Amino acid sequence: MFSPMSSFIFYPAISSMADGLGVTTGLVNLAVTTYMIVSGVVPSLLGNAADKLGRRPVYITALLIYFVANVGLALQNSFPALLVLRMLQSAGSSGTISLGYGIISDIATPAERGSYVGIFNLGPNVAPPIGPILGGAIAARLGWKWIFWFLCILGGVCLVLVLLTLPETARSLVGNGSVPPKGINRSILSLRTGKQSEVTEDRDSYQRQKMGIPNPLASLKLLRRYDVAIVVVCNGLSYGTYCSLQASLSTLFIDLYDYKQLEVGLIYLPFGAGCLFSVYAWGKLLNYDYVRTAKEYGLSVEAVRGNCLDGFPIERARLRSVFYLVALNASATLGYGWALHMRTHVAIPLVLQAVLGFAGSGIFVALLTLLTDLNPELSSTASATANIVRCALAATFLAVLQPLIDQIGVGCCFTFLGGLCGLCGPLLFLEAQKGPGWRKQQRTPQADSILTSAQQVEEVAP
Repeated sequence: MFSPMSSFIFYPAISSMADGLGVTTGLVNLAVTTYMIVSGVVPSLLGNAADKLGRRPVYITALLIYFVANVGLALQNSFPALLVLRMLQSAGSSGTISLGYGIISDIATPAERGSYVGIFNLGPNVAPPIGPILGGAIAARLGWKWIFWFLCILGGVCLVLVLLTLPETARSLVGNGSVPPKGINRSILSLRTGKQSEVTEDRDSYQRQKMGIPNPLASLKLLRRYDVAIVVVCNGLSYGTYCSLQASLSTLFIDLYDYKQLEVGLIYLPFGAGCLFSVYAWGKLLNYDYVRTAKEYGLSVEAVRGNCLDGFPIERARLRSVFYLVALNASATLGYGWALHMRTHVAIPLVLQAVLGFAGSGIFVALLTLLTDLNPELSSTASATANIVRCALAATFLAVLQPLIDQIGVGCCFTFLGGLCGLCGPLLFLEAQKGPGWRKQQRTPQADSILTSAQQVEEVAP
């Protein structure tokens, strides 16, 4: 939740921050741009570090950075400090999403992974509807600095919970859970119990084999794989449209419907409600589609419960229902733009917002679950790859959004965005048809060795 929340809670207080620091709103908006840039870069380092060094130490480092940055933001009184500390805040919060996908890959089999991803995505999707309302209320009642004290308290509580209870799940360190972690990879709760299980020499050698220096470029290398590139690009196009809708909501509704600031905060709720319902429901549907696909190919679910999916068409299992969402997303984007262009009753664009939230979030769940399935040995790194591409596309979309609306109008602008979303349909159809073959051809020697080692650990596990 922290990465998007820290962004959305910031928006309503931009004007008051500018007044308090004695600068223009344009300069404060620069803190939004730098936040997005850092959030696109840092996960590539933290994600690969988590795959090599473990989830737990990277989580602790990220949340500690986030906590310190929020303390600094609450105490600072100058624009340069705001700019630097916002970048530090982004560095601490942005990597947590890729770490979460890593943990899901560690603990959830492909058969149940969809529902885990759906529940996990409730966190990021809470921010768009709730963040602006919280930010506006806190800034109005307590002052804008209390926004950062609020985030500091939330981040501090989460850091304490991680220190006390979060177990190490990275298979690079603990295998299937039978290899006991050491040092910072052990939770404080497990230190108090003092329980350690015996470790065989083979498992120790497996652990040593997986350790190494984190490589921030590993995320970019994954884009050389066709199957990964298609999933990541389609996810980025959908996310760019998602961000364009969010960024334009307040200005469009103020201009077209003469809404006030409090009312503008409330119009985010339909979109957020659609997102929250979708991520949970679509996660359940992915599990159902997985079982259906296994039965169609004459496989029992138990036969493909491991992370090695050779011979199983995981692409078709994850994408068999997503085409409905792609069509819904493209058509609702087009309809939303023309509803605003014709200044229809406000209920129509609000309903279409809920539809867009449902379709877009469902696409994210399906594609990011598939991305985890395609890279079980590098799940956090793969999530960082998706983050780099989606942030780059979102920044591009946001940079051209307002000039495009000014030049061709809101209806044609969202028609163009809907067309880009529609391109995901044929791309994902190609992925479903060709993906199993690409996956077999493009698997790296590193992935083969990791999966072989993982299977050996599974065999000797109690």
